[in-house]
Amino acid sequence: MNKLIDDVTKNLVFVLEFLAIVVALFIVAILIEKLADKKHGRTRKIFTTRMMTVVGMFSALATVLYMLDFPLPFLAPTFYKVDFSEVPVMIGSFAFGPVAGVMIEFCKVLLKILFKGTDTAFVGDLANFTIGCSLLLPASMVYEFVKTKKGAITGCIAGTLCMTIFGTLLNAVFLLPKFSELYGMPLDVIIGMGTKVNASITDVTSFVCLAVAPLNVLKGTVISLITMLIYKPLSPILKAGYNN
Repeated sequence: MNKLIDDVTKNLVFVLEFLAIVVALFIVAILIEKLADKKHGRTRKIFTTRMMTVVGMFSALATVLYMLDFPLPFLAPTFYKVDFSEVPVMIGSFAFGPVAGVMIEFCKVLLKILFKGTDTAFVGDLANFTIGCSLLLPASMVYEFVKTKKGAITGCIAGTLCMTIFGTLLNAVFLLPKFSELYGMPLDVIIGMGTKVNASITDVTSFVCLAVAPLNVLKGTVISLITMLIYKPLSPILKAGYNN
């Protein structure tokens, strides 16, 4: 805990930027739900007992999956890790809307930091949250407007594409430079780690295109497939008594 407090103190500005992004994404999620409700001519409470219960359970499950992350050294340097914590996030988003998804995503990252701390000066945690939201928000937005199997599939495809594009750009213009700055590792060294994995990686652009993008495509595809397989059987149980 003392180490966590020290990390927060050292990187206070970055932590505040992190929190501002969280608030902004919550606002986006609320607007999506309001627009969908207006289109369908319905009124619903954003926060209900059933929804908050599921958010709590899925946050715990997502935290466990997040902490079971693993590298894919044949695709990217080992400090890039893959996890399947977005599966409960996506299911929660489809069942209760994007606000629930963002809540699960944020609670997951917060619980992971509290239990395990951060070994990337919070940069990896911000990346996981924002890139996770870039998957769940487009996917759940499409499904909010088109609540059919086709809508869910289209949403998953849209989410995976958005996550890949957004994650690639975010790494290039913000995350890699910020990681280099806060973690004290020269950017050339980071690129060199990518070169060891793929000789075609020689700069930031080739790094994100040949390492980051394939990871996001793979992760988004696998998470989408798992979500499509298990959401429908779980949906009636999750939403029992919930008007959505």
